[in-house]
Amino acid sequence: MASDYVLSYDPPRAVEHGLLPTLSFLALLLLIFVGLDAFSPLPSQAPQTVQGDWVRQIAYLGVAGLIALCAIQRFGFGALRALPVSMGLLLAWCLASLLWAPQPDLVLRRAGLEIVLVGSLLLSVETIGPATAFLLWRWLLAGILLMNFLSIPLIAAARHAGGEIDPALVGNWRGLYGHKNEAGAVCALTAIVFLFSKTGWRNWIGIAIAAAACAFLAMSHSKSSAGFLVIALACGLLYQIGWRDGLSRAITLAAAAILLAGLVSITLLYAAPIARLLQDPQEFTGRAAIWAAELRYIADNPLLGAGFGTLTDTGSQSPLHGYVTGWMGAAAHGHNGYLQILVTIGGIGFILAMLALVWAPMRRLWSLNLNGGAFRPLLAALFVFAILHNVMESDFLESDSVVWAALLLVIAALNTSARQHSLTGR
Repeated sequence: MASDYVLSYDPPRAVEHGLLPTLSFLALLLLIFVGLDAFSPLPSQAPQTVQGDWVRQIAYLGVAGLIALCAIQRFGFGALRALPVSMGLLLAWCLASLLWAPQPDLVLRRAGLEIVLVGSLLLSVETIGPATAFLLWRWLLAGILLMNFLSIPLIAAARHAGGEIDPALVGNWRGLYGHKNEAGAVCALTAIVFLFSKTGWRNWIGIAIAAAACAFLAMSHSKSSAGFLVIALACGLLYQIGWRDGLSRAITLAAAAILLAGLVSITLLYAAPIARLLQDPQEFTGRAAIWAAELRYIADNPLLGAGFGTLTDTGSQSPLHGYVTGWMGAAAHGHNGYLQILVTIGGIGFILAMLALVWAPMRRLWSLNLNGGAFRPLLAALFVFAILHNVMESDFLESDSVVWAALLLVIAALNTSARQHSLTGR
């Protein structure tokens, strides 16, 4: 039984609902997690046209069309239920930001791609079911991990080479991805998915794959993903233990409150050293300086922001251009998903984003996990990893970011599972 394993759930043994929905979902996952430019290192300054590459857009639109066709054939206009109201409002606000953005064509293109990607993932999970979707995703991640390991001795681009802006990157493993941080995030997601899945030989296969993912993560030197992975696994395990009944949940929350109070006390005790650390532009691989520039921009533009998608890969057109100097002008990302939302879609968009991306999943996860197994704890661990990863990287609403896609899969699985539970009463 699945309950015999603390970190496990039983995936379905057969893929249902037809071949076309399954193949369409797999094609979408391949576009997100492999892409059309595997083993191509990121340029030092990405051109403005990267997101608008027509081949990439046609690929996403083609897959989205197939997914929409499958969903409509099965549900009719009821397929719209896959898009939560909070998510719909958020996407509408992102698109509306073209009305005040200095680059409306850029906002239209990027917001359009975002709507296509979000809709495609949510519709796919609704059509084939959460368990089947996660089964397919899990084994795709295993295949990517194998490809990454094989690429290290065979493909020079699988490691960061000389000529990087940051010399500390040289030699770090990145596999088929453009940067070691992305490779590290995928490895962390792989470890979470396999540790919370029952995979043959009393889960030894899953444990072995998770261990291999951690080994590649270590060689990528992606410190953020490694640290957040540990916290996410702990939170998933606590969810599995503490959400069995009301008393266990109360005890878990009390322990978490005590721990949080302790962390706040330590932060206040060492406030001065922490402040000096954040004020040093070179700390956190230069992120502190970028965060400071973002905060200055937010103070000047608190409500509307600069327009969706205008911060990343826009060079001199970036809203931060007048707030940064020197090497920071080449930064392609805000390195904090929360601050980047505030910069691009403002305080109003930030509220909508937190409602759709943080509050709504937490509300779904709040109900007790009475059915046993570890599928909900898996979703909890992935959710924690995603919201923490955005402290150091920009994943929220970030086109086809792998962590953003993982969060969307969690949101889709929670919504679909809740709807199925309300219909069946189980």
